[in-house]
Amino acid sequence: MNEATTGRGVREYDVVVVGGGPVGENVAERVRSAGLTAVIVERELLGGECSYWACEPSKALLRPVVARADALRVPGLRRAVQGPLDVEAVLAHRDAMAFHWKDDGQADWLDSVGVDLVRGHGRLDGPRRVTVTTPDGDTVRLAARHAVVLGTGSAPSLPPVPGLDGARPWTSREATGARRVPGTLAVVGGGVVAVEMATAWQALGSRVTMLVIEDHLLGRMEPFAGEMVEDGLREAGVDIRLGTAVESLRRDDGPGTQGPVRITLTGGEELTADEILFATGRIPRTRDLGLDTVGLTPGDRLAVDDTYRVTAVPDGWLYAVGDVNGRALLTHQGKYQARIAGAVIAARAAALPVDDAPWGTHAGTADTTAVPQVVFGVPEVAAVGLTTMEAERTGRRVDVVDHDMKGVAGAHQYGEGYRGRARMLVDPDRGTVVGVTFAGPGVAELVHSATFAVAGEIPVERLWHAVPAFPTLGEVWLRLLETYRGP
Repeated sequence: MNEATTGRGVREYDVVVVGGGPVGENVAERVRSAGLTAVIVERELLGGECSYWACEPSKALLRPVVARADALRVPGLRRAVQGPLDVEAVLAHRDAMAFHWKDDGQADWLDSVGVDLVRGHGRLDGPRRVTVTTPDGDTVRLAARHAVVLGTGSAPSLPPVPGLDGARPWTSREATGARRVPGTLAVVGGGVVAVEMATAWQALGSRVTMLVIEDHLLGRMEPFAGEMVEDGLREAGVDIRLGTAVESLRRDDGPGTQGPVRITLTGGEELTADEILFATGRIPRTRDLGLDTVGLTPGDRLAVDDTYRVTAVPDGWLYAVGDVNGRALLTHQGKYQARIAGAVIAARAAALPVDDAPWGTHAGTADTTAVPQVVFGVPEVAAVGLTTMEAERTGRRVDVVDHDMKGVAGAHQYGEGYRGRARMLVDPDRGTVVGVTFAGPGVAELVHSATFAVAGEIPVERLWHAVPAFPTLGEVWLRLLETYRGP
């Protein structure tokens, strides 16, 4: 243990981190490497939502689906992959990727970097104080010399539908961790989680119906991305009902059995499903954190500055990193924020200028302009930076450059009948790329090159000298530049 214990039985550290997901782990490791003492408080599993109920298990379910779809496009492979997926093997692989819901390895890593762990539910108990209720009911009191960091993530946001509680719906946790394939599955929502889970469970043998209140999928992305994903889901057999709302739910249980869910839709239509998944967004997990003890309102998103200090708390000792601040609810962005916050906390503890830290305040604004995201499906969608809708909403002038990816040589090599599209947004005044969206098979691996272009504010004229290898999908960059400036 690396803490000091006061005479009042309070364990004192330089930094106390509440939340042991990827965000909390990165903050703690960064401050510890700078020579500060640190402790993590975690009420569930070290590694957090991403490791056990989101990124890792969901992508394990999706990988065989996408790989089979790709193989079906390749001459010589179609016959070998035309049969159904091996469900038992897919679920076993999913279990392995989620570490069988055990965090021994994460605990060992934490110990190896010299960060202490207190298991239990942590709550603020006044300035620089955290009280932890352990699983066996004991109380542990912690104090921070320099900073308390909240990295408690987010929770599913469920709509106030009559009968919801009694219907025992799936959230993303049940959808990624299910032990069997439901015969029928209703998916409420049209965002990333809804699309990915509909893709996975339809391919694993469920008959999936998507109930989408909007008139399109993936509403925060370029419209063509949602249209291509919708086409792919329909081709796979998913029943997509746009402009449809759920009015009420009822689960008909029999003696000792779990019955189906009866779903009443807009207009009184009824639909029956074995399970229903609500993928209707997420909210920062800020309730029951003792925020009221430091003058904050429980349940609110925690507003932060560009070093991730909570702006409403005096003296600058409280930080909120990752989903809990609501800036970008993505694991990789949370880890990015954590690296910044950890370095900044260490710099301030040493009375150094923040800009002298490896990740100074100037780096802390990038997450609002260059946030990469991938939707893993058939097809994939990868995007970073502005969309045309965001540009219109904010009044920003952009040049829109589109290209049909089927004309790229790498697409012909990727598979027969390749369908894909790319869009690049250029700031005409500065001559820099401010947004990129790809939709098509295999485009996930293109997003980092797009992130370099957007985050680096690389002039379009310099991109001509970033020569893509032939024949790869990356040649789409050359095609986009030719479309914009001419060959």
